[in-house]
Amino acid sequence: MKKARRNNLKDDLKAEYDLTKLKLVGRGKYAEKYKAGTNLILLAPDVVKYFPDPDSVNSALRALIGIAQAHGRTAH
Repeated sequence: MKKARRNNLKDDLKAEYDLTKLKLVGRGKYAEKYKAGTNLILLAPDVVKYFPDPDSVNSALRALIGIAQAHGRTAH
């Protein structure tokens, strides 16, 4: 019964896609990263001009945190 059902499926993949070149992702390949969690933040284009990499963003935010703490302000 399953074979009959599979044979009736229509292949709607476009001809320009070569299945032999597609890589299969191993099961659980990204499980550890998912467990650790991510916090991706997208910067606006005008901000990206001033912060070209993650280290520059983190450095600026740490400086801002230091200023806020010096003025007795804390994050909520």
